Amino acid sequence: MRTRLLFPSLLLLGSLSLTAACSSGSSGTSDTATDGGRPGSSSGTASVRAVDPSKIKGLEIVNNSSEDTSCPFATSYPDVPGAEAMTAAMKKDVEQRLTTFRSACDDGGGAGEAGELNISHQFLVASGDVLGVRLTSQDHTAAGSGVGVRTYWYDGKAGAYRPALALVDDESRNTFLAALGNQLKGRDGTDADEVDKALADGTNLTDTLDDIAFTTDGGLRVTFDRGEVGAPAAGSYVVTFSRATVTPWLSGFGKRVQQQTVRPSGSLDLGAAATPAPAVPTHTASGDDDTDCEKVKCIALTFDDGPAVPETATLLTYLTQNNARATFFTVGQNVAAHPDLVRAEARAGNEVGNHSWSHPDLTKLTAGQVAYQLNRTSAAIKDATGKAPTLFRPPYGAVNSTVRRATGLSPVLWTLDTEDWKYPDAAKVAQSVVGKVKRNDVVLMHDIHPTSVAAVPEILRTLTARGYHFVTVSHLRATM
Repeated sequence: MRTRLLFPSLLLLGSLSLTAACSSGSSGTSDTATDGGRPGSSSGTASVRAVDPSKIKGLEIVNNSSEDTSCPFATSYPDVPGAEAMTAAMKKDVEQRLTTFRSACDDGGGAGEAGELNISHQFLVASGDVLGVRLTSQDHTAAGSGVGVRTYWYDGKAGAYRPALALVDDESRNTFLAALGNQLKGRDGTDADEVDKALADGTNLTDTLDDIAFTTDGGLRVTFDRGEVGAPAAGSYVVTFSRATVTPWLSGFGKRVQQQTVRPSGSLDLGAAATPAPAVPTHTASGDDDTDCEKVKCIALTFDDGPAVPETATLLTYLTQNNARATFFTVGQNVAAHPDLVRAEARAGNEVGNHSWSHPDLTKLTAGQVAYQLNRTSAAIKDATGKAPTLFRPPYGAVNSTVRRATGLSPVLWTLDTEDWKYPDAAKVAQSVVGKVKRNDVVLMHDIHPTSVAAVPEILRTLTARGYHFVTVSHLRATM
């Protein structure tokens, strides 16, 4: 992992946007940026309804990441109580993609500057007895755009995971497939025979038709990844059917999903046993930190990629018990899921910074995509805390001129890297700090790893005994 210096590298970065878009082959009805970002696409008119994940009781976001420069990745998917079979399906697919990515890294002697895997998630519907999630994968080692998208569905009434094609009734499948074919044939980049072959009712159809969702007005939108039904150069293809057209084709499950998409009931009930919500620390800082870092030894502990359940809450308790403050560089999709934890971070006198919406390497995005990543995260932080962030940590520490011009946030890197993502050993992580730390260091850690959080008490105890004070990055910067 690259070691980065903080203050000599405090740059001004600009805003970006990861827009969801259809190719030239699409019908112009792809979803807007609320889709979570389909790189390489442009927005259209039919959008997916936004879902507030903080309303989903017991939700946990499963995060994994590596900042190894030869094979960097960041993945996430939701774990919703009651939908264990769907979670298992997402876990299996994510792990398979990760295995393929790592193999490509090994085969190529390391992904290097070109390689990166990013898998992000978006809720399509979470209401009544239905749950829908879209996972978007961007693999920079893959051919073409490297984008893959799949939707996952859970039927709470039946207690079963459903593939996207289950939204359509079996008896209407042939009619549905014929209508899809008619919409695709004649578009730039398609060949009628290839379309017919791709839509033939066979064992691979579930994989081809793996991204199906309802629009806010009840229409059905089907998206094909690059190269599935047309020439790869033509990009992805989108077909949208109106509500009146598609409703007769829907299965009973599909009709319930359609109903809950158009008119959400406001709560999700998948039949899971009630579990108590994790306790959120309530400590409130008595005031601003008056530590004088010109007179005493200070360091700034920073934690990336959260908030996470239950790790972040545990970490906040450790910090409070030791009268320590830290800086949290939060990922937007996790902030949206757990705004209560972000509020607790700020309330306890810690600093909350921006770490992008879904942890991509921003130097591989367009200016508009960067704006989406940063601006959406800043908005989520402000909604949670009442205050917009002023600091930003670029994922992987990667910055270029496009990123620099994109935002008014100040980038914060680090001077001491624990590499805690590499070593799931609390004692080793603690020693990586206490054995190397110097005055005014900015320490990089991650609060998504239980072993990293478990290392914090030893770090605080040992360094406090040596006369160190733990302050936020902004406080440390103000005294230098």
